[in-house]
Amino acid sequence: MVLFPFYDYWWLYAGFTAFVLSMLALDLGVFHKKAHEVSFKEASIWTTVWISLALVFNYLFFLYAKYRFSTHERYTSIPGFDPDAQAKTSALEFLTGFVVEKSLAIDNIFIFAVVFAYFGIPKIYQHRVLFWGIIGALIFRGIFIAMGSVLMQYHWVVIFFGALLILTGTKMFFAGTKPQNLESNFIVKQLKKVFRVHPHIEGQNFFIKKNGLTYVTPLFLSLIFLELSDIIFAVDSVPAIFALTKEPLIVFTSNIFAILGLRSMYFMLSGVMDKFAFIKYGLASVLIFVGLKMVWLNQAFGGKFPISWSLIIIAGLIGSSILASIVIDRRKQKRDLKS
Repeated sequence: MVLFPFYDYWWLYAGFTAFVLSMLALDLGVFHKKAHEVSFKEASIWTTVWISLALVFNYLFFLYAKYRFSTHERYTSIPGFDPDAQAKTSALEFLTGFVVEKSLAIDNIFIFAVVFAYFGIPKIYQHRVLFWGIIGALIFRGIFIAMGSVLMQYHWVVIFFGALLILTGTKMFFAGTKPQNLESNFIVKQLKKVFRVHPHIEGQNFFIKKNGLTYVTPLFLSLIFLELSDIIFAVDSVPAIFALTKEPLIVFTSNIFAILGLRSMYFMLSGVMDKFAFIKYGLASVLIFVGLKMVWLNQAFGGKFPISWSLIIIAGLIGSSILASIVIDRRKQKRDLKS
């Protein structure tokens, strides 16, 4: 049974979408109306804002779910239904989904850095590229989540994506920290075949006209590449959240909140990403764990692995990989100073 069916809660989807669009309009139309290089302080503030908004939403969602579960006949007529416990579970599912998506988004941040370096995008224009990239990501995530809400009802689909997550996590784990080179990347090669590319950046323009011909700039190529990369990442991240909850509303809201903070998170971490060399192992472990939930653990625990355990395990995997990165980086710095 879906607790928040779309036909009853369409207004919540609509209201949440309107809120997101208004925040994005405020971001581009007020705070970033003029192109500028985003400082660490500004990025940190916005990162805090987005995380705070997600936590406030989660608390309000908990209060609403608790009220709805205890007053609506749809839920009160279910034998043994506990409104308080289910509201807490729903809130925990949102929080766990948000943590998972936020963690997996770190891999996107590394891609951002590689793409901007390859296409030579100045820092002053990176926010513009990421803004429109996030808009596209929100649209595609909405489509993926809508498809997932239907497909994940079939057991074989759950098993397939669970196995895919395990394989992806295993591949990422053994790939280690090897740097990525876009020179031979298939997507980059195809983009250059399809579009008439202008070799230089012309301000913050995605397109320019010269001699009656329309050219795309490196800004546009980087945007398309980021969009395609996010679609590939969504194949992992969306099923990963569906492994934690069967509620499309929770998947949608937690996923969108995590994506909204990607830009500020990138600008905040762009200068120190080389210090988190081992975080890929934590992300890989999360994918493997979530994949195991889909193919085995949920069934082994009577249909659903405890969400509180999932949150603790996922936070532990990510936290330990970050801690290991910091400790090893400091040891390396000490060795360099001695030498």
